Amino acid sequence: MIPVLLIVIPLVTGLAGFFLKNAGTARGWSLLSSLVTLVIALWGLTLAKDSPLLHADVAWLPDLGSRFSVGMDGLSTILSLLTAVSFPLIFVATWRDSYRGKSWNFYALMLLSQAGLMGVFLATDALLFYFFWELALIPVYFLCSQWGGERRIAVTFKFFVYTFVGSLLMLVGLLLIYSKTPDHSFSMKSFYAMRSVISSRDQVWLFWLLFIAFAIKMPIWPLHTWQPDTYEQSPNATTMVLSAVMVKMGLFGVIRWLAPVLPVGTWAWGDTVSAACIIGMIYASLVAIKQDDLKRLIAYSSIAHVGLMCLAIFATTESGMQGVMIQMFNHGINILGMWIVADLIERQTGTRKISQLGGLAQKAPVLAILLVVVALANVALPLTNAFVGEFLLFSGVFTSTATQFSVVFTVVAGLSIILSAVYTLNMIQRVFYGNTNTLTAQVTDIKFNEKVVLVAIVALILFVGVYPKPMLDLTKETAEFILSKMNYKL
Repeated sequence: MIPVLLIVIPLVTGLAGFFLKNAGTARGWSLLSSLVTLVIALWGLTLAKDSPLLHADVAWLPDLGSRFSVGMDGLSTILSLLTAVSFPLIFVATWRDSYRGKSWNFYALMLLSQAGLMGVFLATDALLFYFFWELALIPVYFLCSQWGGERRIAVTFKFFVYTFVGSLLMLVGLLLIYSKTPDHSFSMKSFYAMRSVISSRDQVWLFWLLFIAFAIKMPIWPLHTWQPDTYEQSPNATTMVLSAVMVKMGLFGVIRWLAPVLPVGTWAWGDTVSAACIIGMIYASLVAIKQDDLKRLIAYSSIAHVGLMCLAIFATTESGMQGVMIQMFNHGINILGMWIVADLIERQTGTRKISQLGGLAQKAPVLAILLVVVALANVALPLTNAFVGEFLLFSGVFTSTATQFSVVFTVVAGLSIILSAVYTLNMIQRVFYGNTNTLTAQVTDIKFNEKVVLVAIVALILFVGVYPKPMLDLTKETAEFILSKMNYKL
């Protein structure tokens, strides 16, 4: 029941949003819908893991062996919670943003994207997973192409090409695996049973059909080139969804639908993927240091952090897997805070150029204080949420027995953390401190709605950093289950 509500509420309210024909009404309607969805997600947290309310399974496409099967374990619960938390924060933070043309369509598409994201994280049927994967992405094409920046058409086309190719490869891979199932079923149970049926040779090449789609969505090097441009040219609210929630689709896909289904392929290509993650982390961090655009700096920062999470998945350790699940939530909250601050700065100054800013702390002290907390969480300072996640990630990579390069991977990955401190602290110094100029002299401190959102984000950062036990308990059993499937060797 609860998974169905998490999908149906934003889906129905999103479709209804196309008929509101009023920007203010559409904005309030979207916020109300997202708040109801958040309440439902929080309700799910209060139930026992074996509650029948956390699962639903009804006939959908019986002739194809596919059912509308959704459920909530630790992994799907934590990501559906991230989705449910992010959308009301985004709507409130961008409350004063105006969108040219039919702005009610903007909010309707945002809700449809939320419905797709919820479906991706909750589906326990491979064909249903693919359906929601596309449902989450299609609204983003329209959001970016209609309300994006000056280069939105070219950037959206590039985004479309990348994701279309990835989705096509994933569909082919899922169909090939489905064709080998004895019961011709798309159910997660049938797919997981295939790890002992599909030969080692077939697993090695099937791995890439699925992984390329997930790697594009994360993204990791060298399939990352669509991301900075898309983040830069997308409307701010859409960029927040892309960075805080949508990149988690790729990581989720590897954990849920790739590694447990094709464990031999995952093991065979583990070092290759890990090397790509390491290269991407260092590359993205170095590029971020040189960035003068706030949006592009945050975009490259996200590439580096997601690379570490992907690296930990292939370490195949319990601490690493738990770290990935927890850090997906933490990264979403932290990067959302960074995007909100960048949006607030651009809205008041009309620029994202770091070199044109300075002295904002004198004009907006509350914003400066809240940004510093979010930024320190972004560099994993102890007592912040990211410290918990990254400690588990590094512990998992260092203790991994899946590769002989665990120490090398850990050391090089550690360099990216040092580099993240460099570009983050440098950004804080140049934007918020020093002398004001003609652009920043007229800046005022943030409004009430903006304070509410950033205070909520800071509260989550500190709560998880000080008391991570609920998240550790939530993810432990799921991490053990996934690893039991990944550690199978033919």
